[in-house]
Parts: sequence; C-alpha cells; structure tokens
Amino acid sequence: MSDISSFIYPTGVYARSMQLEETEIHDILTRLRRVEGQIRGIQGMLEEGRACSDVITQFSASMRALEHAGYKYFAATMAMCATDPEQAQLEGYDPARLEKLFMQLT
Repeated sequence: MSDISSFIYPTGVYARSMQLEETEIHDILTRLRRVEGQIRGIQGMLEEGRACSDVITQFSASMRALEHAGYKYFAATMAMCATDPEQAQLEGYDPARLEKLFMQLT
C-alpha cells in the first residue's frame, strides 16, 4: 500500500493530512544525503585503517549532522502544528505528544 491515509499507533489511529512543505522536505533530504556520505566515508576510513582520532572525528560530525536533520524535521512539524493546531490535535500531535517526541531527539 503506497497511499496510506491513516496510521495505527499504540494510542490510536491518526489521519495523515498534514504534510511538510516541499522546500523543507528537500532541505531535510539534502542533510540526510550528506550524513549518508559521511557514513560511507567512515566505512572507507575503517577499511583503510585510518587513525582512531580521524575516525572518531568523522563519527562525531556525522552524529551531529543527523541530530540537526532531526531537529530541522521536528521544527518544521512544530511550525505546522502551530499553523493548524486543530488539525494537529486530530492527528494526535497534542502538546504532550510533541514534548515526548522532542525528548526522543535529545
């Protein structure tokens, strides 16, 4: 099923009508592709037997980049929820759930 209009979560079924803007999606995907490249770089460094400090530096950079992509996604979601709080509530994004999701990122 490629066109799913609702999802079942442990706390209920939520409609899926709130969508991120194309520019936001593009930005997040660009960040994720950059992280993907960093991970491939780490794999290559390990295969080449590069110095521990170089590898750790790349691990650190890729982890930060992934965190920033997650924060960007969450910020875009929060903006959508602020723009249409009634729809956000219908989709299960009440303030308590948003807080829990944010805490998962940190």
